[in-house]
Amino acid sequence: MKCPFCNFEQSKVVDSRPSRDGRAIRRRRECLSCSERFTTYERIEEFQPVVVKKDGRRDAFDRRKLIDGILKACEKRPVKMDDIESFVSSMEKEIQEKGEVEIPSSFIGERVMAQLREWDDVAYVRFASVYKQFKDLNEFMAQLQELLGSASNMDSKDT
Repeated sequence: MKCPFCNFEQSKVVDSRPSRDGRAIRRRRECLSCSERFTTYERIEEFQPVVVKKDGRRDAFDRRKLIDGILKACEKRPVKMDDIESFVSSMEKEIQEKGEVEIPSSFIGERVMAQLREWDDVAYVRFASVYKQFKDLNEFMAQLQELLGSASNMDSKDT
């Protein structure tokens, strides 16, 4: 394990404990060269399917890419990192349990959009604007109006 600060290849484990979801081991390490501390996660290597993109390209499923996409949508929004990690872990588990070699990106994208819609409307719209690749302002406005319509319907139910 290379130190992220000085790239030295040796470190010692200072603390080790299971992650919150129990699917990984969180290790606190200290570099034997520069003495900086850093965290690593050890996960069971599981079969990862190939994600088939809209344009037909294929990429290996990448947990980090999924987290990064959600983080971009949630930037400066009140969404907790623990919630994102938990959601991605459940997505990963669901994908593993399907046992399919290939999975369409729409399977992932639709679930992410549904979760973001529950968490935060702004994060949802940010993600939807990239995921749905709106061609013009009218498509974007239609999505916003749909969102506003469902929000006002929920408000009227509360009264």
